[in-house]
Amino acid sequence: MGVKYTIFAVLAVFLVLAVNPASGAVDTTEIDKVRNKGVLDSEDFRIIDDFVSEAVQELVQTIDFMSVAKTRLVFLGRSRSVRAAQAQYAGQFSESAYKYISSGLEESANFTPEERKFKATLNLLILVDGLEDLRLVDLVLPMLNDENAAICYWAVHSVTNAGIIEQLNSDKAANLELARRITGQLKPTVEGAGSEITTLMAKFAAELDIAQGEALLLQIADVRISRYADWRVDCELLDAAILKSLHDKMSSAGSNKPAIGRRFAQLYSYAMQRYIKDIKGGNFLSDTQKQQLASVLVETEDKCLGKILGIRQSIIKRSVEQGDIMRLLLEHSRLLGDDTRPGQFALKLNFDYGQNPDGSRRTAPLALQDPPKP
Repeated sequence: MGVKYTIFAVLAVFLVLAVNPASGAVDTTEIDKVRNKGVLDSEDFRIIDDFVSEAVQELVQTIDFMSVAKTRLVFLGRSRSVRAAQAQYAGQFSESAYKYISSGLEESANFTPEERKFKATLNLLILVDGLEDLRLVDLVLPMLNDENAAICYWAVHSVTNAGIIEQLNSDKAANLELARRITGQLKPTVEGAGSEITTLMAKFAAELDIAQGEALLLQIADVRISRYADWRVDCELLDAAILKSLHDKMSSAGSNKPAIGRRFAQLYSYAMQRYIKDIKGGNFLSDTQKQQLASVLVETEDKCLGKILGIRQSIIKRSVEQGDIMRLLLEHSRLLGDDTRPGQFALKLNFDYGQNPDGSRRTAPLALQDPPKP
């Protein structure tokens, strides 16, 4: 609850300031002149460096969120030139940002009490997230597994946001090593990540156009599948995002469609089996959990199944709305397979569910066992 409040309170401040921006305490007179120049000289580079230094130091030293947000808005608004000197300006701004944010993180690491250290670090992470600068990624990587959930969230967000993904994909050869480092650092985060962070990682893994992105997404799916199997799964609504990410990854060139399809089908099957077991009289799920599972089943049918099979359908939606468990079971067998025949997914994507004890190939997803007794 506290983590979510911190994350969304900061976002709320951003929305307020986007409507009514303030100049903040950092002087922008000189930097605004530089932004409007066609060619920059050494004095202009000094002005950029001084501006970045002053703004970052204010973010480190100020603990009031409203004041900090004003400074951050001013800073981000001047991270790009508006004239022909864009490359010169951006290069110097990026270099100065790396220098002073790096020193700012080192300084804040020694702050006491812990609350001051947390706020200063959080301020800088949100700034890095807004800059969307590949040069700054290395500063954030050590915090991807931070024990503080809010710090971890913004660290992950800053290396997985849309701007970072676009840059990594736009020049894969030049950025391959960095993309590999990001995915490598995210892998240990998967097992203990909450739903918000897992959603960020799944979307990033689906959109990142390298093999390591696919491996990360499969790892995320495997963790969710194992939690369904032993009845440790929580926040079922998260699986709508993971299934959508798996679906999106299947459409990318060079992806291992059978491996992705197998995870998609098994995860979707477990969600459906969990829902059916409760509706048939288990009554071990809360109303919220049942509603979330129903949303996963219906939303995935609407956004993914039709595109995979080439035919739009609403059989699952009607079955859920009408409480028709028999129709839902029949649709599960038709789409995902049973012991007598493969499902439509398996036929379309050319996968199976592994090997039976007798060496034959499984045509049905793993059955969800009954929940353990209290």
